[in-house]
Amino acid sequence: MVRIREAVLVEGRYDANTVHQVVDTVILETGGFRIFNNADQLKLIRRIAATRGLIILTDSDGAGFVIRNFIKSALPIDQIKQAYVPDILGKERRKRQSSKEGKLGVEGMSSNIILEALRRAGATFLDNSSAISSPQIKAITKADFFCWGLSGGADSTVRRQKLIKALDLPSHMSANALLAFINAVSTREEIERLMQQICKDNS
Repeated sequence: MVRIREAVLVEGRYDANTVHQVVDTVILETGGFRIFNNADQLKLIRRIAATRGLIILTDSDGAGFVIRNFIKSALPIDQIKQAYVPDILGKERRKRQSSKEGKLGVEGMSSNIILEALRRAGATFLDNSSAISSPQIKAITKADFFCWGLSGGADSTVRRQKLIKALDLPSHMSANALLAFINAVSTREEIERLMQQICKDNS
């Protein structure tokens, strides 16, 4: 598995699972056409794109291009890169029938095809010395959330809401979504500082 700097935006969770097996980075989902009416998700996508860049990787059918063009119009052009999978006819194993256009989506692509698509899009491949998630920059984990009282405690929801508010994020974010976001755009030092302030305010 290789690491890239940019986050990758796909349509759904099965696409995300496929890409996760190929590259180590932040994977975001549009939820299909739901992104058109999800201002909070679009806000998160904008913030992550501004921090590390975004590669759009949608299916090669018409619906995929509608979503791709919507995201393209919503973000500054210098923050996005376009990755394309080829037109390959077929059906994913989990589906009873093929898509409307009969093409495989991102989830049906091989690892080599995904990697080549990202490479051709201009993805920034990271070595151990510059990787965002390298040992020198320790990622925040669920264990950290537990230690900070953000999960597993009686007042964890309240603490999470205070952190979410401090980060100017949507109030309905789940613990997992919050964890993914802060690892994408924040540092351990920043979160520790905010948690100290939250604890101070509670005392």
